[in-house]
Amino acid sequence: MRGIYDRYRELTEARLGAFFTEERIPQRRLLEAMRYSLLAGGKRIRPVLAMAFCAASGGKAEDALDFGCAIEMLHTYSLIHDDLPCMDNDELRRGKPTSHVVFGEYTAVLAGDALQSAAFETLLSAPLDAERKASAALILAKASGAYGMCGGQQLDMEGEGRTLSVSEIELIHKLKTAEMIRAAALLGCTAAGADAEKLAAAENYAAALGLAFQIRDDILDVESTTAALGKPAGSDCENEKATFASLLGAEKCRELVIENTQTAKRALKPAFSDTDFLEWLADFLAGRLA
Repeated sequence: MRGIYDRYRELTEARLGAFFTEERIPQRRLLEAMRYSLLAGGKRIRPVLAMAFCAASGGKAEDALDFGCAIEMLHTYSLIHDDLPCMDNDELRRGKPTSHVVFGEYTAVLAGDALQSAAFETLLSAPLDAERKASAALILAKASGAYGMCGGQQLDMEGEGRTLSVSEIELIHKLKTAEMIRAAALLGCTAAGADAEKLAAAENYAAALGLAFQIRDDILDVESTTAALGKPAGSDCENEKATFASLLGAEKCRELVIENTQTAKRALKPAFSDTDFLEWLADFLAGRLA
C-alpha cells in the first residue's frame, strides 16, 4: 500500500513541477513565490485522495491528477495566508521559512491569490469532459469559500483567546480542514463519473477522516517538536487557540482518532469493492508523526 501512496505523490510532484516555470516575464518573482510554497513538499494527502477515489470508482488514478493538483494549489494558498503576520504569524512551514519571510508580505499575499486562481484554471483545463469539470469546479468553490475553508478560518481567528466548546471546535475544523478533504474525495469520484452511492460513501469517509486528521494534528502540536513537524510546535498554545487537545487531553484525543478512523473505513462499504488502499491511508494518517 505504501507503494501506491508513493506513486500518487510522485505523480503529483512531477505535475506540480511543470507549473509557473516562465522565467522571461516581468512578474517572475511572483511565480518564484508560488513555486516556492507549492513545491515545498508535504504529504500531498488531498491529491492522493483524489486519485485514490478515482481509482476506487473505476477510473484511472491519472484521470484525477489535475483535479488533485488544483486542490493542492488551493491548499497551498491557504497555508501561505495562514502564516501571514495578520493571521498565525508563523515563520516556518514544511521545514522552510514561510513565504512572507522570504519574499515579503505583499508578494506572499499575491502568491496565495494567484494560486487560488490557478487552481480553478488547472481544474478547468483538465483533459476530461466539460460536465465533470463544471461539477468539480463547483465542489472546490463551495469547499474553499465562506461556507467552507475560509469560513472555518474566520471562526478559528475569532476563537483565539476564548474558551470554546467541543462543538465549536468541531465546527471550525469541519469547515477549515474536513471540507477540503471532503472535496478531494469528491473530486476523485467526479473524475471517474461515480454514481450517487459512491459519492455519498466518499463524503462520509472524508468527514470522519478529516476530523481524525485534525485531532491528530492537535496532539502533534502538543507532543511533537518543531524539527519533526517542519513548523513551530506549540503554536496553538502560543496563539491561545482552543484545540481538541487543550479541551479533552491527549489520551481522549487518541481515542477519538481511532474512533473516527474506524468510522471512515466502515463508510466505504458496500459502495466500493476495493477499499484496501483507502483503509490503509486512514490508518496511516491516524498514526503519522508529522
